[in-house]
Amino acid sequence: MLALKFWPVVLKQVTRSRTRSILTVLGVATAMFLFAVVESLQEGMRAATEETAEDSTLIVYRENRYCPFTSRLPQYYEDRIRKVPGVAGVVPVRITVSNCRASLDVVTFRGVPPDRFTEAYRQEVQMIAGSIEEWRTRTDAALLGEVLARRRGLGVGDRFDANGLTTYVAGIITSDQPQDQNVAYVHLDFLQYAPGMKDRGIVTQFNVKVDDPAKLEEVAVAIDREFKSDPEPTSTRSEKAFVARAAGDVLELIRFSRWLGWGCLAAVLGLVGNAVVLSVQGRVRDHAVLQTLGFSGSLIARMIVAEGILLSLAGGMLGTVLAAMALHWSGLSLSNEGLSISLNADPRMWLWGLIVSIALGVLAGLVPAWQASHREIATCFRAV
Repeated sequence: MLALKFWPVVLKQVTRSRTRSILTVLGVATAMFLFAVVESLQEGMRAATEETAEDSTLIVYRENRYCPFTSRLPQYYEDRIRKVPGVAGVVPVRITVSNCRASLDVVTFRGVPPDRFTEAYRQEVQMIAGSIEEWRTRTDAALLGEVLARRRGLGVGDRFDANGLTTYVAGIITSDQPQDQNVAYVHLDFLQYAPGMKDRGIVTQFNVKVDDPAKLEEVAVAIDREFKSDPEPTSTRSEKAFVARAAGDVLELIRFSRWLGWGCLAAVLGLVGNAVVLSVQGRVRDHAVLQTLGFSGSLIARMIVAEGILLSLAGGMLGTVLAAMALHWSGLSLSNEGLSISLNADPRMWLWGLIVSIALGVLAGLVPAWQASHREIATCFRAV
């Protein structure tokens, strides 16, 4: 560790070559910005697809169908699903999306029965603006996810036009579930009777709650068995397994993006290491003077490592802050087939950026620090 009294000297050394230091910090900030965005994608993928022991929701979809436009199930299936052992609740859902392909700006409408919304989503959704009562009483009302509302600049009382539908924003909701942050909840009848749709009695899927999370697979098999011989057979999966299947290609791209993240870290290491090496080479005689005044080789080495930490930490935190701000205010999410993977600024991003920046600063300064600490004083004075 370096004593506090030596940090002003380190800061002075860093600011001696201001242009080089500023360019290094900006380069590090750019690389860490990309790294933070990639890590946000990775975290969003994990949150959307990683199953836990508490998961108790199944998605009943039309067999061999992928986009919500092609999944059509009779609403009367609901009564038969309720009779399957282990089922605690069923909610029919009609989904309309602006784009079934992978996109960063998809609007997803979910039509649910208004009298069962609170019962079905009370543990997952919280109102942050507006009124659930107004949403129930207005047939054209919508509850917007916080991310969707922020991205479109909408508030309670506004009119919202998308997918050929015009709705009234009755409330803004938030949720820990990624799929609830980027959707608009409307009445099921509103979607079934919307102009151009006219799909009375047809839904996209059924959201099924089981009474015991340990029975997810057992109940899923029983539901599919119930409708195996019907004209519209079903395919039932856990909610997160359903997301993983629907967004399979996108998830592969996100996994590949981790290599981009490692490339960003390599760029940070190279930038900071280059800056420290150039700085040390220009101060060979200064180090000899410091040794003459009693500075030990190990102290000089720690001061050089501290330079790397300062440059890396300044750029790393700048890039991380900019990434967090961009992700928060843009409200972007990666969507595919109406399912979303959020790019939210997780608070852990700040801690992760701090740790990575310090670690890379230490690594970047180790080699020049070792070289400087092992030079003889006479050799330093003869250096040009």
